[in-house]
Formats: sequence, structure tokens, C-alpha cells
Amino acid sequence: MVEHANEAFFAVIGAEDLGVRTGVPLGQLFPRGGGAGLLPLLDRVYRSGESRTGPDTRVVVGRGPSLREASFDLTCEPRLDVGGNVMGVLVTGVETTQVKQAQRLTAEHRALLEQIARQAPLEQVLDGMARAIEDLAPEEVLVSVLLAAADGRHLRHGAAPSLPDFYNRAIDGIAAGEGVGSCGTAAHRRESVIVTDIATDPFWDDFRDLAEQAGVRACWSTPILARDGSLLGTFAMYHRAPRAPQESDLALARVFAGTAALAIERHEAEQARAAAEAREQAARRDLAFLLAASTSLSSDLDYTETLRRLATACAPALAPLCTVDVVDAGRVKRLAVTAPTAREEGLLASHLPVYDAVDDAVGRVLATGQSEVARRAPTGSGPWSALRVTGYLCAPLLDRGEAFGVLTLLTTGEDAFDGHTVALAEELARRAASAALNARQYTQRAALTRDLQSGLLLPQVPTVPGTEIATYYHPAGEGLDVGGDFYDVFPLDDGAWAFMLGDVCGRGATAATTTALVRHTARAVAPLLPGPEAVVRAVNKALLDRPSSHGTGFVTLVYGHLSPVPDGGLDLTFVRAGHTHPLLIGVGREPRPVASDGLLLGITRAPDLVARRIRLQPGESLLLYTDGITEARDGAGEQFGEERLVAALAAAPCPATAPAVITALTRAVRAFTGAGGIDDDQAALVLTATPLPPDPTPDSGPGAGCRRMSR
Repeated sequence: MVEHANEAFFAVIGAEDLGVRTGVPLGQLFPRGGGAGLLPLLDRVYRSGESRTGPDTRVVVGRGPSLREASFDLTCEPRLDVGGNVMGVLVTGVETTQVKQAQRLTAEHRALLEQIARQAPLEQVLDGMARAIEDLAPEEVLVSVLLAAADGRHLRHGAAPSLPDFYNRAIDGIAAGEGVGSCGTAAHRRESVIVTDIATDPFWDDFRDLAEQAGVRACWSTPILARDGSLLGTFAMYHRAPRAPQESDLALARVFAGTAALAIERHEAEQARAAAEAREQAARRDLAFLLAASTSLSSDLDYTETLRRLATACAPALAPLCTVDVVDAGRVKRLAVTAPTAREEGLLASHLPVYDAVDDAVGRVLATGQSEVARRAPTGSGPWSALRVTGYLCAPLLDRGEAFGVLTLLTTGEDAFDGHTVALAEELARRAASAALNARQYTQRAALTRDLQSGLLLPQVPTVPGTEIATYYHPAGEGLDVGGDFYDVFPLDDGAWAFMLGDVCGRGATAATTTALVRHTARAVAPLLPGPEAVVRAVNKALLDRPSSHGTGFVTLVYGHLSPVPDGGLDLTFVRAGHTHPLLIGVGREPRPVASDGLLLGITRAPDLVARRIRLQPGESLLLYTDGITEARDGAGEQFGEERLVAALAAAPCPATAPAVITALTRAVRAFTGAGGIDDDQAALVLTATPLPPDPTPDSGPGAGCRRMSR
């Protein structure tokens, strides 16, 4: 029986309006079953006479709408009479409901932060947060989180585990604006919006029926803001009945809105990082693709092969079907076709675009120089239906802004050409056009160089009585420049023949003009002057008198005259002007240089020149060569040198024919330099006296008298 209680007790149990407060059994003051946790404790104290405590005792308190379950820390002490008998119990209670709730909320909040730190999926974090608040709230509450869309002007569904699905679908995508419910308005204002009664609030005019169907009557919405103040979403708490928030409710909303902001920002940062990594990987793949394609395009200096490699690079990497068309003599020529099957390749190869047709995609791109892309088959005639073409991309191949060809990619499925593929195809077309034009220019320049070089060398070796002649010429590099080495053999009026071999300083067009000057001067004056010395002086004068625009470089030269001897052999008279010493290859003797003094030409008006006369016996040879042979280097940088040259000639068959001398020489040089290129032009001229008919005596077998002496 309640003897006395303070006002706080009656307020907690909701008994303020009861007519009788004391003299009533305690169980009647609590709601039905509400004192189930307290009454057994009182009985134990009464029966034992000992004080007892009841920590965290759960008691149902309040009445009607305010009915709730609360927690109390209870202390029960017996009241004794003079005889020590228990006359009653003094109960002191301290409500711990909010403390316990705060502890549970703190634990849940810590768990959410751990999930965020572990980078748990955003959906999981938001759903867990909503459920935790709903479970821990002392009264029923329904939590919703909406996320700001990419445009920042709309809100998308994030989490709302207890709201009906139809309601979540209906508000998914609502605008962030004034008067658009609680959440739309909060997102617009960037501040909390409290609607205590949805049925009367104007913010809910457009959503009132929807809220009624969902069974919600109040909505408190708090904006979720990033650290920079930008909108991330909204955090809303719905109630089944009209209700105004307490300060603790608002504080709770702020805490969990901040938690949601942390989770969303972490998620967006992770998405941004993943997107950046994806872009980087895509860029790396694109770069690798372009590098591989560029390497393939530039690996062959052939115009047609380069454009065929373009088609191979595009299919199937960019599209399953690919063609490359170029303009040739006013008509479109299909150079390359790539398709998955031979049948499809045949269909593409059999179709030729029309250059000036307005209904042909290739013709339009050739006319405009602009790419064309569409999600349909090309206009105009073509095997598009048989190939099941669903889209096309035509990229021009440009030469100084004018289209000379078109790269066409064709799709056959649902995939369409996006901006990335278009950009990649256009870049590849640009590189292919550059490579193809370079290849064409190289081919044209190489042909021009060959034509010019052939004009500076003997078209064919002449037939000279009593003489066998062999020549060798190999330019340095890729043959795009005219070499500076030259040779010539031409007849004189008295039955003699002139020969020369020289080296012009430099390469290219200037060297070509100097070579032509030397050869043509010698050919012009040789019939008019008495001997090689006079001819060489005339050549020197021509070099000194040439215009500076035709070059100023010097020339090294061996020039001479030869005459057959009636009984076999050759008489040679020659002048060496700064050139390498000729080598005499005798029968039975080691090859040796023929000493002859002389300064190089084009330096002084009076060069010191000395004519040298020798006779070649039948089977003997005179080798004239340029320094590109002796100065050829191996991989370690060592020069071939004169000793290796002599050794190579000594190993030649004996008696050595002129072609055999050239073969022995070139094989030795190639074996020494290996696969590497040469740094300088190489030229050689071999004059061999024709052997006499063999003597039919027994001692004249093959090779008799042909052993060469070693050094």
C-alpha cells in the first residue's frame, strides 16, 4: 500500500490525474503489468528485512499515448518498528533510461564508424544506421536517408528499411526545392525542417496522400552536408502520430546526419579513387594500344603495307569489320579489308565506294575531311544487310588537311561507337596517315636517289680488251642520300682506257654535283690532255672554280690510263690524289700497296702530283677502294683496317679473277661488321689482266705457280 510518494514518482507513472494517490496498492498505480520488475524486489525486502538494490530494473510507466518502458536503478530499505519488525519499505529510484539509451546509441555509433573505417558498402552502413536508430528509439520511429544526385538538384533513395517500398519508389528522385516535403525543403535550405503534423503542413501538399498511405504523420528532416558545405543528402525521422521533437531528438539527428556525411564522403572518395584508377588503366591500355599500333605502322616503309597494318590494328580491337580506302587516279581504291571470316572479307572487298557520291559515307568523308559516325548501316549501296551492320565510323586520312583516304569501322552487334572509340580511331587514323605519307615519301625519295646514284655510276661495266673489270658500291645508311664514292671507266681515242675511283667529302645533293663535276670534267678533258697528271690537274682546277653553292668540299681520287700489252698484260699509268693506296694482287705474292704520292684535290691550285707506272702481268689485279672499307667497324668499334684487307685478298682463289677479288673483299667486311650498318660509303674497282691461254705442259696444272708468299 502506498503510504507516501513525491511528485516525481506520480509524474513518471502518469498518475497525476488519479483522484487517490496514497492508500492504494502499488500495483494499481502502475499500468497493467508495469510493476512486474519492482514488486518482487519489495517482497524480498519485506520478508528478509534486509536492504536490496535493483540496478537497471525495467518498469512500464506512463499512461495512454505516453506509455513507455523505462529503466531505473532501485534501492529498497526496510522500515522497522521498535521491535525490529518490518513495517514497510522505503524505495528510492533513479531513472537510467536515457543513460542506457545513450550507451546503446554510442555502441551502435562506434560500430558504424568501424564499418566506415573498414570501407563497408555505403548501402550497408546507411541501412545499419537506420535500423539501429529505429531499434533504440524509446518510441516507434522510421528512419530514411536520401542521397543527393550527381546534378545536386535531386534526391535519390539511400536507405529506409521500415518505410513501404511504394513510398520509397515514389520519393526517389524528388527535387531539392522549397516546399517539396520535409526532405526537399531541408536540402534546399541546408537546414533542418521540422513538420510536426503532415496533415496540415503546406510543405506536404503534393505528398499528403502518399504519407497517409504509408501511415506517417510527422517528419523531421536534417540535411547531410559535406565539410565544404555541399549537399550530400538528407536524414529524416518519421513518426506514426503528430509529434514535436525534443532537444535530445534534434541532437540525435545531428549526430547521425554527421555520421551519414562521413560515410557518404568516404564512399564518394573511394568512388573517385576507383574512377581515377579506372581512367588511368584505360589510358594505359589506350597508350599501349596506340604504341603497339604505331610501332606496327612504322615498321615497314611501304605505303600499301602501312595502310594494311592499320586495318589489322583496328579489327577486332575497335570494331569487328574494317576497311581502308584511298583515292588513286580519281577513283576510290580499297587497299585493306579485315573481317572475322573469309566470307565477310570477300563481301567487303567486293564493294567499292564511289568517290563523288553524296549518298556514300566514304565519299562524303573524302569530300569534307570530317569524321562521320552513325548508329545504323551506311547510306548507299553495299553488303550491309548480309554483314548485319548496325553502325559505322568513317575517319579521314589527311594530307595537309585534304583527305586522301578513309578508315571505316563497322559494328555488327548492339555496341555503338562511343566518344572514346571515335577519339581512339581518329588518333590512329592520324598516325597511320602520317606513317603512310612518310612511307610514300621515303619510297619516292629512295627511287630518286637510286636514279641519281645510277647516273653517277657506270650503268654497266664496259668490255676492255685484255682486261677483266669488277666493281662494288654500297652506300651508307638507308640509301636516301646520294653517296660520295664514285668510279668510272671510259675509252680514249688512242685505244687506251681511262679509269678512276674517288671519294667526295660529304653526301647528298652537294656531293652529287661534285661527283658529276669530277667525272664529266675527266671525261671531257682526257681526250685532249697528254696524260693522267694533266687530267687530274684539270679536275682540281674545276673544283676550285666551281660556285660555292655547288659545294666546297675536297675530293680524293685515283685516276689512270691503261693499255693492253700485245703479249699479255696491262700497262697502267695513274695518279693518286690523297686517296687510299691501290693494292697490287700478284700471282705468287702477297697483296701489297702501290706507293704513289699526291695531295687531295680542291684545296690548292698547285697540288703535288706524281704519276706512277706499273705493268700487270696476266692474272694480276689492281684493287682501288675507298676508306669506307678499311674504316668499317665491328660492334666494339674496332676498324677493319688494311691488315684484314690484305689477309682477305690473300685468301682469295689464285689466280684471282676480278669478281673473285670483290667477293673475297665484301665477305670479309660483312663478317667483320656483322648485322650493324656501315658508317661510310664503300666502293671498289678491280682491274685484272686477262691471263694468257694455259700452257698444255704437264707442269701447268691448276694453281701451278700460284702460291702466295705469307708476310
